[in-house]
Amino acid sequence: MKKLFTTSLMIVGVILVSCGQKTTLNYSINLNDRSNDEFKVTLDVKGLSEENNIYQFAATAPGTYQTMNIGRFVRDFKAYDKKGNEIETKRKGDNQWVLTKPKKIDKIEYRILETWDTPVEEMEIYKMCGTSIEEDHVLFNAHCVIGYPQGMQSEPLSIAFTYPGEWQVGTALSKNEEGVYTAKNFDHAVDSPILLGRLSEASADFNGTKVELYTYSKTDKIKSADLLESMSAMLQAANEFVVDFPVDRYTFLFHFEDITAGAWEHSYSSEYVYSEEEYAVDGGPKITSTAAHEFFHIITPLNIHSEIIQQFNFVTPTPSAHLWLYESTTEWASDMMQVRGGLMTIEELLGQLNYKLSVDDYYFDSDYSLTKIAETSFMESGRKNYGNVYFKGAVIINLLDILLLEKSEGKRGMREVVNELSKKYGPEKAFPEDEFFDIFVDMTYPEVADFFENYVKNDEPLPLAEFYAKVGVSYSPEKTVGEGEEAKVEKFVFELDEDATKEQLALRKAWTTNL
Repeated sequence: MKKLFTTSLMIVGVILVSCGQKTTLNYSINLNDRSNDEFKVTLDVKGLSEENNIYQFAATAPGTYQTMNIGRFVRDFKAYDKKGNEIETKRKGDNQWVLTKPKKIDKIEYRILETWDTPVEEMEIYKMCGTSIEEDHVLFNAHCVIGYPQGMQSEPLSIAFTYPGEWQVGTALSKNEEGVYTAKNFDHAVDSPILLGRLSEASADFNGTKVELYTYSKTDKIKSADLLESMSAMLQAANEFVVDFPVDRYTFLFHFEDITAGAWEHSYSSEYVYSEEEYAVDGGPKITSTAAHEFFHIITPLNIHSEIIQQFNFVTPTPSAHLWLYESTTEWASDMMQVRGGLMTIEELLGQLNYKLSVDDYYFDSDYSLTKIAETSFMESGRKNYGNVYFKGAVIINLLDILLLEKSEGKRGMREVVNELSKKYGPEKAFPEDEFFDIFVDMTYPEVADFFENYVKNDEPLPLAEFYAKVGVSYSPEKTVGEGEEAKVEKFVFELDEDATKEQLALRKAWTTNL
């Protein structure tokens, strides 16, 4: 009975969206049949022209900074006319199929393997950016399952799933009464992961923004309600940090099973893959800290992004030089919103700075500036150094914050400038890729141009002692602790200056509190 009900749901949904004349690309995906770890996909499409003669699968996806070549996972790609006659298609390269008679095509069908359990020799897809099909749940990321005809990346689309009746669905996408999910375009679909299955659910309102949590936990050790309880203070601190959320609804998707892979940000949602462990309230801070980072992406890149991000190039991986803005600034904000919200002490913040510099020193190439990491992010050398945007990159943004606060006499730091940029641009207005450094300088101070040149575009030694002294914090690259045989050398030592001046304490207050 469940199968009959959900199959009928799919048919009704496809008819509805086809007649609504708002969607051009109507996808149907049968999750009742989860055999062979494959998604069975049908695309109902009409009105193709000769310009639409290539069907494109994603070579990469926003925020992954990796080449994926999703076409590797496709099987039995076929096209049909309205009478059900097969129309010849030809594979072209890794991610494209040539549609020989696009004007006659009424339907496209194919199977595509999930990425989690499909072995590959190279370019393994990050778990949080991939797909998984199991007996009691499915993780769906659109770029790993659907593609689009050339020239139709910006067309509205719908996705009708069939799945067991007892399953729940978590996603930021909207659906109509028949259960069909709609997206403004392919970019919007990719920006909206979907978790289906045996999920727990929780939600809360934060100053008018509905926050939803959906959680898959393999043995039900972790519930959405527990996660929401752990995250509530962080969400309130985030609301105060950004001066009210710029979204009406936000969705957290949590997957707890056998592996920890990390998290992936989106405009209106974020997705987390962690190993399942016994849940404890005091174990929440790790997840909360990661969630703070991913959640801040509602500001950047949702509201502040380059034209390269506005309409993403799924065909050819194209980096933006402003990875420092998307990731380093976000990591800085995830710490500072917790400090300013009373969730992290200043001593704990100094510990974070020590940790970030230690990781930078031990793991990464000192010759790689933030822009060099960005420009080489799709290359092997760049991938090796990519993680440093979260470590040294966050420290650099912390220094920039101190510089801005100093120049404005404590009235306008990085938080205020980012919030101004968010209002200046927004989800539908991108900044020009090649002009953003100048735009930022014009909004702030001439000294910021030198800062960008030295520490973002190039890899000059960071002025750590000089800048942290401005907020009454002493810094030593090395310090001997203890005496005799007990003596040891500690690196990257930050300490509060007990003799800080009134001016230093005033700037420290501005640095650690919301203005």
